[in-house]
Amino acid sequence: MPSFRPRFLVLVAAALTLVACGKSGKPDPGGPAGRSKPPVPVVMATVALQDWHDSLRALGTVRAHEAVTVTAKVSETVQQVHFDSGQEVAKGAPLVTLSGQQQQALLASAQAQSKDAEAQFQRLSQLGGQQLVARSAVDTARASRDAARAQADQIRANLSDRVIRAPFAGVLGIRQVSPGALVTPGTAIATLDDIASVYVDFPVPETELADVAVGQVLQGRTAANPGDVFGGKVETVSARLDAVSRAATVRAAFPNPQRRLKPGMLVEVALVRATRPAIVVPELAVQQMGAETFVWRVQPGDAVEKVDVVVGGRTPGLVMLKDGIRVGDRIVVEGTGKLQQGAKVTVGKPDAAAQPGKH
Repeated sequence: MPSFRPRFLVLVAAALTLVACGKSGKPDPGGPAGRSKPPVPVVMATVALQDWHDSLRALGTVRAHEAVTVTAKVSETVQQVHFDSGQEVAKGAPLVTLSGQQQQALLASAQAQSKDAEAQFQRLSQLGGQQLVARSAVDTARASRDAARAQADQIRANLSDRVIRAPFAGVLGIRQVSPGALVTPGTAIATLDDIASVYVDFPVPETELADVAVGQVLQGRTAANPGDVFGGKVETVSARLDAVSRAATVRAAFPNPQRRLKPGMLVEVALVRATRPAIVVPELAVQQMGAETFVWRVQPGDAVEKVDVVVGGRTPGLVMLKDGIRVGDRIVVEGTGKLQQGAKVTVGKPDAAAQPGKH
């Protein structure tokens, strides 16, 4: 027991010595003040206005310049088909002839009646000139003649409905009827599309409509012809916006002499917008985290802050910002991966203006 007390007293004295050292006011090399982070080396850029032009891109659908489904007007049997599937036809070309034997017989009868009525009128007209018959008899004969003529014309019109013709020049689709088939009004015979030139309809958000005007040049690409670029012009902009998407339909006209653009085809259009001054920064400076898009702005004192930005367009290596930063701001271009709000930075490379070249 006596031997334990001296050892205990030594331990107490050591503890008191440590406490005294802790209260001496000298900084602990391992304490918080000793762990302050050094400035992060980064590459900065000063924001400036640059000439900017980009393309408004959208997906559109090809529509024929003229399109119709050819149908019959009457109920009748197909007598003859004059076309093949996929054939290109001229305006007025006969496509299908329907049986019209009954109408032919009726026409022969009507023509005979018209001829007899004409002869009767001529005789009474001569007699009326000699005042041998009453004028009313001549008028009656004239009315009979005109009625017979109208009857014959009506039958001829019915016969013309038995020959179905192309309403305009174009390319026919798949043939839907064969000789001997019974068709009725509305029966599809074939589709007919005028695709010598085509339309491409595509949506444009209301926020971008100010950059779209009739006559603007645009380009189109398709998956079916990946190496081809089709040129067109804006023909019209819809006066009404879709209430759900808040977008207007823009229609562009494309020449299509080789018939490579077909109705229903998907086209990626790019409308070149006019050159204008804008805030353009290197693509590396713009960070994306979920739905948040931001840059790191360097404040006076070389501390950084996160600033939300609105992207207005992109080209390879460059981003145009519509909102968030101003001309003259300093932003971090490289070294953003180690930054936190309020972190100090230092220039790791010579500071340069954000002018990667006129665009």
